[in-house]
Amino acid sequence: MNQPQVESLMFILNDVDLLNEVLRVWEEHGVRGVTVLRSTGLGRIGNALYRDDAPLFPSLRELLEDDEMHHFTLLTVVQSSQVEQLVAVTEQITGSLNNPNTGLIFTMPINRVFGGTRNFE
Repeated sequence: MNQPQVESLMFILNDVDLLNEVLRVWEEHGVRGVTVLRSTGLGRIGNALYRDDAPLFPSLRELLEDDEMHHFTLLTVVQSSQVEQLVAVTEQITGSLNNPNTGLIFTMPINRVFGGTRNFE
C-alpha cells in the first residue's frame, strides 16, 4: 500500500493567547491531532535575568514558573501537501512568521510511524 508522504510539523508559538485560534484553524484544515507543550527558550531565560524586578540571584525554577517566560510548542504529523496551507492559515492569525516575536514553524520528513492513528489520507 502506497501511503502519502508525511512530515512532522513543529510550531513554536510566541503569543500564548493565540493558541486556541491556531488549534481551531488547524483542525478546520485537516489536522487530526496536536501535542501542545508549554516551553521556553534561551532568549527568554537570558532576558529575564536582566529585568529590573528580577531577584538578585533567581533560580532557573523561579524563572520557568513566570508566565511571561513561556510559549507553546505544537507538534503534529501532516501530509506534505498540507504544509504550505497550514503555514498560510497560521500566518493569518500570527502575522508573518518573518516578524520578530511571532513564532517559528519547521518540518521534518517522516519515514515511518508506529502507534496512534496512521491514516494520513
